[in-house]
Amino acid sequence: MAKTEIKTIGVMTSGGDAPGMNAALRAVVRSCTYHGIRCKGIRLGYQGLIDNQIVEMGARSVSNIINRGGTILKSARSDEFRKEEGRKKAYENIKKNEIDALVVIGGDGSFTGAKAFQKEYDIPWVGVPGTIDNDIFGTDFTIGFDTALNTAIDAIDKIRDTATSHNRVFFIEVMGRDAGFIALNSGIASGAQDILIPERKDKIDDLFASLDRGRRSGKLSSIVVVAEGEELGGVYDLAKFTKIKYPDYDIRVTILGHIQRGGDPTCADRVLASRLGVAAVDALLEGKTNVMAGVRSNKIVYTPVEEAIQKHNEIDQDLLRITQILAR
Repeated sequence: MAKTEIKTIGVMTSGGDAPGMNAALRAVVRSCTYHGIRCKGIRLGYQGLIDNQIVEMGARSVSNIINRGGTILKSARSDEFRKEEGRKKAYENIKKNEIDALVVIGGDGSFTGAKAFQKEYDIPWVGVPGTIDNDIFGTDFTIGFDTALNTAIDAIDKIRDTATSHNRVFFIEVMGRDAGFIALNSGIASGAQDILIPERKDKIDDLFASLDRGRRSGKLSSIVVVAEGEELGGVYDLAKFTKIKYPDYDIRVTILGHIQRGGDPTCADRVLASRLGVAAVDALLEGKTNVMAGVRSNKIVYTPVEEAIQKHNEIDQDLLRITQILAR
């Protein structure tokens, strides 16, 4: 598609929110302004596209949002968009608002929806990876991951203060239903005794062996970081089993939950979001579609959406080795 064929780009934030989505939105809007094309914001993701919640956006409409968490366009999941009738309504609103192409800021579920929409109605689109889990293939980092990671580390550091004051063992659950990137990195950065993640088939005896090593080396308190998707039953079951094994341990459980999704984005997330927002508009103007903008080795890359959806970033095996070396 030639550059002159795109006169209006629609942008939405979809799926789970992530810190830095506003920075990406700002970059898309101002990149459109730079190229002399219109930009329209779609509120509430695909549901807003169906309900025609579409607003004109210009450079001033995204002032003072680069530092804000969440998304000013809001986000929602849409069961209606999964159906052919819902997508037909969305297309009618696309035409009514004279939108020529879309930028979708979200995760693999959002990209799957855009891929189906493009196949049916031939609407060019580019994805921008916004998810705290960092599990989307085709980019070293996703928007929101660094902020979520720093939020988790800050919380774990505070918990360590009380753990050491009372000689306690804390099981701390962080987000990561299908991916252990937050758990692994925050665990290493906060000096956890053990880290449990979905990608590694952990055994309860391995956890006990790690706690035993710590006790033999003189540790009086320990932090165990657990991804919510690990397969040993969850933090409460882990705490229960550990109490049975070590009845003298003072054991506590903390679930960090949705605080990891909120907060002002870090510098790294603001810069990443800005780069990817501009890259998404550049891609559309160059005629690209069904691709996701990402960074690899600090360079902008475009990955076919089929790969981004079907594949997943893999855990760094060197980091797993580091956890074994440092947990002494």
